[in-house]
Amino acid sequence: MDVILRMLVVKRLYGTSYEETERQVSDSLRLRQFCRVYLNTVPDDTTLIRWANLIQPKTLEKFNQRITQLAIERKVTRGRKLRTDGTVVETNIRPPSDGRLLADSVRVLARSVARGQSLLKACKQKFLEKFEDFTQSAKGLSRQIGETLRSKKEAAQTAGRHQYEQLLAMTAQTIGWAVQTQKQLQKQSQCSAKRLAEALTNFIPLARQVIQQATRRVLQGEQVPASEKIVSIFEEHTDILRRGKEARPVEYGHKLWLNEVEGGIVSHYRILDGNPSDEKQWKPSLKAHISTFQQPPVQASADRGLSSEPNEQLAHDLGVQHVILPKRGYRSKARLKLEHKAWFVKGRHWHAGVEGRISVLKRAHGLGRCLAHGLSGFQSWVGWGVIAGNLAVLGRT
Repeated sequence: MDVILRMLVVKRLYGTSYEETERQVSDSLRLRQFCRVYLNTVPDDTTLIRWANLIQPKTLEKFNQRITQLAIERKVTRGRKLRTDGTVVETNIRPPSDGRLLADSVRVLARSVARGQSLLKACKQKFLEKFEDFTQSAKGLSRQIGETLRSKKEAAQTAGRHQYEQLLAMTAQTIGWAVQTQKQLQKQSQCSAKRLAEALTNFIPLARQVIQQATRRVLQGEQVPASEKIVSIFEEHTDILRRGKEARPVEYGHKLWLNEVEGGIVSHYRILDGNPSDEKQWKPSLKAHISTFQQPPVQASADRGLSSEPNEQLAHDLGVQHVILPKRGYRSKARLKLEHKAWFVKGRHWHAGVEGRISVLKRAHGLGRCLAHGLSGFQSWVGWGVIAGNLAVLGRT
């Protein structure tokens, strides 16, 4: 198991095959160490992916805890300083629109129906004689909708609504054919038929949700809450995140919260559900640190979004000596005096380094955008990225 883990991490650290890595960094001490471990070439990508999928997200969390313990044993960190911050890991989707979602629904369902009908025909079973593949028509109509609605004129808006009605009708008709095909496939015993039936069972409810969402938004003019929206039928778990950033007002993915201690080790990470307030992340971050190191940090810091009197009091109650939470809004003279003390200023400067750690995880270890599928795949992708980042830090020290 240890060898498999090391192989998977090598692939994530270097992002290439073992032979290519050897040519690129042949003089690297780390590579020479890996050569002594493996003796043979790293397996093919598909083999590594299959092995990685066997390791569940909870297991990766345990791996990261073990890496943190190794960092403590090697005196890379003692857990005396804690800085905590959040970021967004995007899912691998296009910017969503109702037209694109409807066209995607038609494409996926029509493809599965066509395969299912071919299978039923080969088995001499009853199949749909009037099935029509609307994939290209839906794709073209979705493009037309985007071009039409660029204009804010009333005539263009009316034409756009009419085009949406056509696209909704195509999607509804395709769902009807998909339901009929699903029922027929469920009666078959072949593995291929069962797989197609499972795919239709997954995508039909999502397509119906897309129709309902588009009808409410476009035809009824209703503001659909973010919690009720779907932005991708392939990554339906994706959250809509508004964090008030001017450059990226809306992001699609999941919020990731990190604990980093001195030495550059990410001692704890968690993927948040939805878009909760940053202020609520202070308590679980401190609790996770105490659970890992069996003692509170001497210094704990976070951004202004976590600042509040209850959070500061909680940290002091847990035994944190230096609590560095810059206050939002108006600050009294006493508060200004506190925040200008040498230890507070020095702590703020140290806390700024967490942005650098997040940047490294995104640029070097794949946490900018998740390329894995499903929520479990997303959690595993994040886990491998954090583990690779921590091992890279240990390798340098």
